[in-house]
Formats: sequence, C-alpha cells, structure tokens
Amino acid sequence: MSRVNLQPQQAPAASQPLLAQINQAFGATPNMFKAVANSPAALQSMWAAFGALGTGTLGAKLGEQIAVAIANRNRCEYCLAAHTVLGQNAGASATEMAAAQVGQSDDPRTAAALRFALKVVTDRAQLADGDVAELHEVGFKDEQVVEILAHVALNLYTNYINVALNVPVDFPKVALK
Repeated sequence: MSRVNLQPQQAPAASQPLLAQINQAFGATPNMFKAVANSPAALQSMWAAFGALGTGTLGAKLGEQIAVAIANRNRCEYCLAAHTVLGQNAGASATEMAAAQVGQSDDPRTAAALRFALKVVTDRAQLADGDVAELHEVGFKDEQVVEILAHVALNLYTNYINVALNVPVDFPKVALK
C-alpha cells in the first residue's frame, strides 16, 4: 500500500492540469504520477524532465534501456516494469530489455552507455577520466554524455519516489535480477 495519497482528485489544484496531460499521454494515470501529484512542484519537475529528455539525442530506446538497468540496480520494481513496457514500445525487443536490465547489450555503444550509467549509480558519480573516454571511443559526443547523466538522475529520482513511497506497480510485473 502506498505511503501517500494516490487519489488524483485529492491532489492539489495546481497538479490537475499536469495530471490531465499525463492521463492523455498514457491513456491512464500511472500510480507514480498520482503519488508525485501530491506536490505540484515535484510533478512539474518530473514531467518536464521526461519531456526534455524525450527530445534528446540518445533516443527513446537507449533511454529506456538505461532506465531498466538503474531500476534493477536500485531494486525498483515499479520503474523496471514501466520502463520495460516503454522500451518495447520504443522498439527494443524483450531480449534487449532483459539484457539491459543487467547492464548488458550486444551493441557495443549501448553496452558502454549501460556500464557508464551503472558505474555512476554504484560509485555515486565518482568517475575516472577513462569512464567518459570509453563513451567517446564508441561515438558518444559530450552532449550525449551529459544526457546519459540526466537519464541517470531522473531515474534515481523516480526509483526513490517509488521505493520510498511504496507505490503499487500498475504495469506488467518484471522480475528483478
């Protein structure tokens, strides 16, 4: 059971326009957004971050692969389930999403991005020059290195919301590895 209100009609008035946008985008309002809607500022921040990164240069598929890797590392069942569905909607196969969950990919570029993202999480961003150099070696530009970090930060935020507030999973469940 969630530790905060999940009734959208009880969310502050300032959250209502964004909840309507989210409902339209998903065809329903996912529980995570219902929880975050308790704070209009937090909801605005989260929704804007998803929107901004959605226009980035990494592409939706890689963004979702990064998300499942981080969710699995942080044991966030909600984000793992949601981003597995979103990754498949973005063109990733079930096999690619399962591999990404444990930080792996047959594509060297994707594999490097996943290793980097997981190192950022595990080592709390205490990186060496070689960590960024590895991304450059497989073709990532500085813009994309920064976007990977932005995806990591957004996914840490969503993982923490869902785990700390015990948000019920409303996507098809995926087993943690």
